[in-house]
Amino acid sequence: MFQAILIEKDGTDIRAGLSTVGDDRLPAGDVTVRVAYSTLNYKDALAITGKAPVVRSYPMVPGIDFAGVVEHSAHPDYKPGDKVVLNGWGVGEQHWGGLAEKARVNGDWLVPLQSPFTLRQAMAIGTAGYTAMLCVMALERHDVTPGKGEVLVTGAAGGVGSVAVALLSKLGYEVVVVTGRPEEAGYLKVLGAKEVLERKQFQDPGKPLAKERWAGAVDVVGGQILANVCAAMKYRGTVAACGLAGGMSLPTTVAPFILRGVTLAGVDSVMCPRDLRIEAWRRLADDLDPAKLDGLTTEIPLSDVIPTATRLLDGQVRGRVTVAVSPTLA
Repeated sequence: MFQAILIEKDGTDIRAGLSTVGDDRLPAGDVTVRVAYSTLNYKDALAITGKAPVVRSYPMVPGIDFAGVVEHSAHPDYKPGDKVVLNGWGVGEQHWGGLAEKARVNGDWLVPLQSPFTLRQAMAIGTAGYTAMLCVMALERHDVTPGKGEVLVTGAAGGVGSVAVALLSKLGYEVVVVTGRPEEAGYLKVLGAKEVLERKQFQDPGKPLAKERWAGAVDVVGGQILANVCAAMKYRGTVAACGLAGGMSLPTTVAPFILRGVTLAGVDSVMCPRDLRIEAWRRLADDLDPAKLDGLTTEIPLSDVIPTATRLLDGQVRGRVTVAVSPTLA
């Protein structure tokens, strides 16, 4: 038996609760992991509250990532006692996820814990931080270097945005951030932001082409904000887009792309190939200052996940939320 956040559906009624679950209900997979830490992400909060159709089948254990210790394995790459990390692959949506004391998954979805991170630190980074690293790598592939000019990060007080700011600043970029929470300006400047802009400056429809300012951008919002970011990109600038907190639509024109050669690079962390995952975690070990993780992170027990999910959607949570599922394992 183990404890888990379980989302169940009765007709149109969706409810989430902390439940005791038998091992016999674990889904198919060749590796069983004792989960030490998971996280609470925007997608998890949508699933837990039922605010969006994230979950594909019920009952479902949410949690799009976890770090833990292998308990049983029929996979050639893992043995009991190995420390592992999982991000994405539909876990928490189609396959039971990390907000539980146990998870059973396909071993191909796992990656070994990257030294020097602890299990706790791996989830302080989590899918949000791993996604932020993928965004930075996308900018680098498109030759956005620190010498090219300012880089913008939207949704900067959230999980992806916070880690992106910390990474970019350590790599030597001039980082400007956009947030709907101006009271977090001090926090963002500690992470490395040189300037903090209010979200309202980006919310209204603007010109198809604005004054060139940004050499690169990491956008987690989408919608009108992304459209305005694209319009103000420098010639041959690149936007790494990875989120839709502001909506799925993109009310822009082709002008930035065909007149300035702007690249809109989509970043997907869910089905990302294994080699890129491993490279992203290696880069995180090199490029993320571990001293900044504590300032980025709020830690909660499994019992606090459901109320915290509502607070997260209401914009009352900054940075990363880690969930101490079985912290003694770490």
